[in-house]
Amino acid sequence: MTNQLDSFFGAMADPTRRAVIEQLASGPASVSELHAPHQMALPTFMRHLRVLEDTGIVRSIKKGRVRTCHIEAAPLIEAQGWLAWQREIWESRLERLDALAKSIENFDD
Repeated sequence: MTNQLDSFFGAMADPTRRAVIEQLASGPASVSELHAPHQMALPTFMRHLRVLEDTGIVRSIKKGRVRTCHIEAAPLIEAQGWLAWQREIWESRLERLDALAKSIENFDD
């Protein structure tokens, strides 16, 4: 699971790739549609798509000359689960820290 999360967060670390995911959240799109808002050469953009496909976040289907991309939910669900687990850990720690601060505050009174 760690390698998958490493790949996921590595892929999501780039703003272009995050923008592609945000665009695909509205539904499938062709490579041309995904590329349009980005000011970069198509081969450079295709490398970003390849990273997303290699990590399993995006899948593409080619029909004729059009390649259509869509989001795969599994990697997003896995990352969401990991983030929820981390959130629980940190909220628990912050609650304990808050309780300690209040006990010290009450001790001073």
